[in-house]
Amino acid sequence: MNHGVSLQLDHYACMVDILGRAGLLLEAGELISRMPMKPDSVVWSVLLSSCRKYGESQLAKLAADKLKELEPGNSLGYVQISNIYCSGGSYNEAGLIRDEMNGSRVRKEPGLSWIEIENRVHEFASGGRRHPQREAIYAKLYSLIGKLKGVGYVPETSLALQDIEEEHKQEQLYLHSEKLALVFALMSEGSLRCGGGVIRIVKNIRICVDCHNFMKLASDLLQKEIVVRDSNRFHHFKNRACSCNDYW
Repeated sequence: MNHGVSLQLDHYACMVDILGRAGLLLEAGELISRMPMKPDSVVWSVLLSSCRKYGESQLAKLAADKLKELEPGNSLGYVQISNIYCSGGSYNEAGLIRDEMNGSRVRKEPGLSWIEIENRVHEFASGGRRHPQREAIYAKLYSLIGKLKGVGYVPETSLALQDIEEEHKQEQLYLHSEKLALVFALMSEGSLRCGGGVIRIVKNIRICVDCHNFMKLASDLLQKEIVVRDSNRFHHFKNRACSCNDYW
């Protein structure tokens, strides 16, 4: 049936997204191959995100390669496929991707998070070692981690980018910038003015699976609504759930 709609790239990107969300990755790939116009970076990045969610490395490699061709200076393709390899334990392949990235002089954007307390914006980088209150932040963070482990938190160590000891993998995840920002907000709770006690964090890149799980559990344990705006969307965490339904 012809509804007088002229199909554009955006329509195809939406369909690829819908198929990908449903786990129909082969169908999404076939749709892309039948497109009457050349797929753009949006189409390939949507497919790549779906491949990450379902651990489909072969199709992800194709999507990542296409992204690198279209946007050679963009780190997204490199980082996503590297993360997929790490999640599957393929650290050698992940290392090759990192070497390729370095050889092409493509830099991964460092993860940063911001939170506003009393009209002052505080910035956190992963590790948080430059923050003047880092020792107090670390102490509060590890206390919270211990409590969250008691209600089901298990660090997603498959996301660690190196083949290192399990303990060190966990350390990498614990010190992500959004976790540090959350803890700082809790430390500043007496002076927190974020509208109804809602904790609002802004992050410059996509929130990882581990931090996403962490925020869901923390929202329930702390009985607080936590809002994280990452590079993809707003995540509203409340009562162990997120508004994105675990797809981002």
